[in-house]
Amino acid sequence: MGAEMRTAVDTGTVQEYMACLSEKVRRLINAYDMEETREMICEAMKEYPDAAQPHNLLGILMETQGNHVSAMKHFRAAWVLDPTFLPARENMENFGSFSKPGAPAYTMEDCGKQGKKERFKIEYDENGAGHVVKRSSEKPGFFH
Repeated sequence: MGAEMRTAVDTGTVQEYMACLSEKVRRLINAYDMEETREMICEAMKEYPDAAQPHNLLGILMETQGNHVSAMKHFRAAWVLDPTFLPARENMENFGSFSKPGAPAYTMEDCGKQGKKERFKIEYDENGAGHVVKRSSEKPGFFH
């Protein structure tokens, strides 16, 4: 375990550890150090079995190695463990589509960089209740 990760574990929260792990895994994958990457992710999965981030990271590693089916299983596991963890959802959409996938989402900061615009949004009324509404389109579609 690197010095920055040891510090995050010793002084910080699980979120800080996971953020540090995500950045370390990003660097290792970009450096093509797949064995050390796998070891780090598996250690995190042992330490935090209910955390979504290690499954998401293992999915990214699997996709990088060309194991698409296993990657999708780990993205799905991450999504089930924490439905609010957007990188897992973004990776499922990104790598599960028929179009050329974009960059993987390691952290929340990576989400939404693909330029996709959601067709719906949540608006809150005066009572604080959220309502799903369709976004207005600047360009009319084929059938509009």
